[in-house]
Amino acid sequence: MEEANQTVVSEFIFQGLCTSRVLQIFLLLPFSTLYLMIVVGNLFVTALIITDHRLQSPMYFLLANLSFIDFCLSSVTTPKLIIDLIKDNKIISFGGCMSQILCVHLFAGGEMVLLVTMAYDRYVAICRPLHYTSIMDRQKCIWLILISWIIGFVHSVSQLILILELPFCGPRVIDSFFCDIPLVMKLACTNTDTLGIVINAESGVLATICFILLLISYTYILLTVQHHSKDGSSKALSTCTSHIIVVVLFFVPVIFIYLWPVNITSVDKFLAVFYSVITPLLNPAIYTLRNKDIRNAIKKLINHM
Repeated sequence: MEEANQTVVSEFIFQGLCTSRVLQIFLLLPFSTLYLMIVVGNLFVTALIITDHRLQSPMYFLLANLSFIDFCLSSVTTPKLIIDLIKDNKIISFGGCMSQILCVHLFAGGEMVLLVTMAYDRYVAICRPLHYTSIMDRQKCIWLILISWIIGFVHSVSQLILILELPFCGPRVIDSFFCDIPLVMKLACTNTDTLGIVINAESGVLATICFILLLISYTYILLTVQHHSKDGSSKALSTCTSHIIVVVLFFVPVIFIYLWPVNITSVDKFLAVFYSVITPLLNPAIYTLRNKDIRNAIKKLINHM
């Protein structure tokens, strides 16, 4: 009888970034502008690297894939966020919610592994320059990209399978602007403490392992180059600074959300906006402004046009 009285949830309701209608209207133009810049910036960097023959090295091949993943990651949540800013009822279907979870973890997991791959590429280029072309050949780069996508896919599917097993019969309100696993689990009609620990541990461990590998890689690069030349550390730092900035901007919010024991809604929303909107916007800007080859390719394109 109890099961018969339960209504299966077919849709969820977002509370959004804030409850103030005036503030939501005010945020419409900034977020629309930011998303337009994300789309134009990342797709431009991707197209520039693909079409310019001088940017066909493994480093730029990996960078093109990073820009594409950033575009995909932001496109999962940001358009829905912008549309909901002008809507009173911020509704998403159950299938749409599960699709958001799958895609967010697919692209975020893939980006984590891709950033580790980029660190490995810099290690080979700086610490073993004579063997760079033989180690980082085209075939290996393609395999490294495929591995990042495979790991992201396995990570996202494993997370989604655990969520789909949960019964949802109300409430339906998600205190955010997109479906994230910790928030959706709170709405399940069963105790999810153990499952929450498992899911957060899996996501947190993946992020932490990748982050530690990145720290070790860049530390080893700096120490190795500093040992061989007096000004080597400054050259290595100049080469890797943009990578390190991107790593910190992406990993710190993700690790904080999944491993921090205290749940503060406003902080979680800010961090979610940061890694889904701000980071994908900053990545092309960071690489473009700090990379001489890309700046020269842009100048050549502008002059040609």
